Formats: sequence, C-alpha cells, structure tokens
Amino acid sequence: MIELEEALRIVLDSARPLGSERVDIGRALNRILAEDVTSDIDMPPFDKALVDGYACRRADLAGRLTIVETIQAGVSPTKAVGPNQCAKIMTGAAVPQGADCVIMVEQTENVGGHAIQFRGEWTPDNISRKGEDIKTGQVVLEKGSRIKPQHIAVLASVGHIRPLVAKSPRVAIVATGDELVGPALKPAPFQIRNSNSYQLAAQVESVGAAVRDYGIVRDTATDIDRVLRTALADNDVVIISGGVSVGEFDLVPPILRRNNVRLLFEKIAVKPGKPTVFGLLEKAYCFGLPGNPVSAFVVFELLVRPFLYKLMGRDYSPVSIRMPLDESITSESAERQTWIPVKVTSEGTVKPLEYHGSAHILALCNADGLISMGVGVANIEKGTPVPVRLI
Repeated sequence: MIELEEALRIVLDSARPLGSERVDIGRALNRILAEDVTSDIDMPPFDKALVDGYACRRADLAGRLTIVETIQAGVSPTKAVGPNQCAKIMTGAAVPQGADCVIMVEQTENVGGHAIQFRGEWTPDNISRKGEDIKTGQVVLEKGSRIKPQHIAVLASVGHIRPLVAKSPRVAIVATGDELVGPALKPAPFQIRNSNSYQLAAQVESVGAAVRDYGIVRDTATDIDRVLRTALADNDVVIISGGVSVGEFDLVPPILRRNNVRLLFEKIAVKPGKPTVFGLLEKAYCFGLPGNPVSAFVVFELLVRPFLYKLMGRDYSPVSIRMPLDESITSESAERQTWIPVKVTSEGTVKPLEYHGSAHILALCNADGLISMGVGVANIEKGTPVPVRLI
C-alpha cells in the first residue's frame, strides 16, 4: 500500500501526451490549448465611446457645444471636434479626432438648435483607448489552458477560429458486478442499480475527454477478460469500477496481468479508495476503482482527473480554500488519508456532513468540498483552519 502523493507521482509520470489537432472554434469548449494564442489586432482597435452621449473637449465643458455630426457604432467619424464643438455618439462608436471625453446624455441639456450644455459637476473620460485591453501580438490565452466559454469569446475576438488543442483521450468505462442492473430497472432483492458508469462518464466528460460505456460485466473471468481486451485495444484509458479488492470474485487485477498490463500499484493509503489499481500497456492505461460510488468519485478526483489532464498537456491543480472547521472530527483509523465531505456554512466555516461510508453517494450531493485527515492524524479540533478541496 502506497500513500496518495506517491500514487499521484506514479500516475503523472506515466502519462504520455497524445498529440494535438486543430478544431473549429464551435467544438473547442473544454479542450486544452496546445499552443499560445496571440492577438492579430489591438483591442479595442480604436478609441471607443463607453456611453451614449457627446464627444467633446474637456476644456470646453463650461460652455455651449455645437453638434457637428452624429456617429453610430461601426461608422467612421467624418469630422474632427474643434473648440466649443461636439459630436453626438453612440456606445461602441469611434471617438472623433480632437475629442478627449464623452459626456453622458443624462448630464446634458439641449439649449436650442444643434447645441447642448453640460450640466454635470464632473465626468470621467468614458473612452476605452485603442489597445487598452489587448495589444497586437500579445499572448491572450496560454498553452495548457482549458477552454471555457469566456475563452471562446477571446478566440473569436482575435480571429483564432481553429485553435490547436490537445487530442482528447478515448476513455472506456467498465462496471463489474453480478449484483448490478441498469438504472431503468427495479432491482430485485440483493441487486443494486449501476450508478458508477454514469458518474464516471460525467466526470470524464467534464475533463473534455471522449467516453465509451462498455456496460455491466459479470463477475466471471471469461466475461471480464473479453471486455477488457476490447476496451484496451480501442481506447487510450480504461476505467473499471469494482472487482479490484481481495475477495473471491475480485478478478480484475489477475486478468489485467494476463493481458500484459503492468500494474504499478494495487492499493493506496486513502479512505475511501484503498483497493485502487493502476497499470499500463504500451499504448493504453488502466485504472481499477473500488465499486462503491463515493470511493470511485473520490479516487477519480484525486488521481484520474489529474492524469487525464496530463495526457492533454495540462498541469492540474484543484481549487482549494482554507476555512476553519465547524466542529471537531475524529478518525477511527489513522493508517490511511481520510477524505470527508463538508459543506460551507454561512458563518464562513466548513461543517462535516452526515456520512455513512463509501456507498453514501447522497452525502456528496450535499457537499461543497472534501477535507482530508492525513496518515497518522486521528483528530482535528473545532476551529482549526483546514484546506477544502472544492467539488
């Protein structure tokens, strides 16, 4: 049994990047950039009005201003603004030469004809200057970034419509267990619905990887061997839930070895999640996760998510905040690092949730994050600041 830090090191050191490809901007969401993205223009590309109003010279604000033209967005100004002049201007329009501020319509009064008077006490410039946000050649998105909706807007703004992204891992999901039935079925006595496949598929998709579900495999060496052979041949990563412990029907580790998978570890000092397996072939990787859903969820977050990102060239760091503990907690055993679901309170503390163990998936649904008790730590006192890994 190895500690989490060593397991994570082994997993990340084993990850080999899968290469890159160009995709249309409409298919780039959640993909990992494989190159820096630079801008081909200044943004804004011209001095731009931030409000509807009048472009004028600040030195003339005390007097009557004659309107020389109206400028709408997308139209080039045709006249410069001189002394005691202004141009009526719309939000987003180009500021004419000579003007150094834009006064809001609400701060003006029409004083007859084509003239206005500033009636405010003071005004900001209300101008976004050329290149103020982004300059030509500036790196706007860095290699290794996960593309979010706001990144899509930046890509479009700088004309980068076919970004170079890391290839998405092809990930197989396999659930093992004679007790499992599909979620559409009413379980018979001693059966349970298969939740792991759907949970793990959702976690994989959140990384931006491609998922293929191989369904439920019965606890026989023949069935497991047949599905594993196919999954390992057709995918970059195989995630198996169940069948990895030490029971009579936990057949996955020996079958992996039979298929030339080199197992790098079979147990980790984590609770929940001790019977976790990781191994590799020349062109594929395999994780064996515990069958209980909380265990599968936690181990995915601790090991599989960072690994999948590493395959795509991203160094993943989970979002973590430090908050005081709402109540004291005690661990029954300190031989493993224990992960506990918690909720952030309105008082700015974190409160451990009612948690019955690794099958209690509802506890995670109500959790904002996880806290850990390290190996050798049996108690954490109320009020102690603890790192909260947000989920």
